[in-house]
Amino acid sequence: MRNYFKQPPTEAAYVLLRTLAGAMFTFHGLQKLFGIESTSTPRIGSQVWVGGIIELVCGIAIALGIGTRWAAFLASGTMAVAYVQFHWGLHFDSRFWPAVNKGELALVYCLLFFYIACRGGGRWAIDRRWATDRR
Repeated sequence: MRNYFKQPPTEAAYVLLRTLAGAMFTFHGLQKLFGIESTSTPRIGSQVWVGGIIELVCGIAIALGIGTRWAAFLASGTMAVAYVQFHWGLHFDSRFWPAVNKGELALVYCLLFFYIACRGGGRWAIDRRWATDRR
């Protein structure tokens, strides 16, 4: 029997990180698509609308651990595009800095989802359960 008090709880911390990040990303998608806690919604078919769908679907997948690597990779790329296109805009003045262009969250999401894409869903992901059921 393992002694959980002697081992660091890294797997539990990771699943908490993955689940919370996915849930928060889902909320951003809900906010964009349905105007929850927002004053506007994007035009259907617009780039922001597509981003909202990606946030909603990938956020749910990341939180539950379904297709985790692919969902996190797509979410990471979406946040990279969001940062470069909407926050930074390739301006090399004061808008270059994330604290000025308000792109800090996009950069953090980009790196966090890239890490999740590299690491996978972890022990408590639905992905892992499906993989063991198929053997």
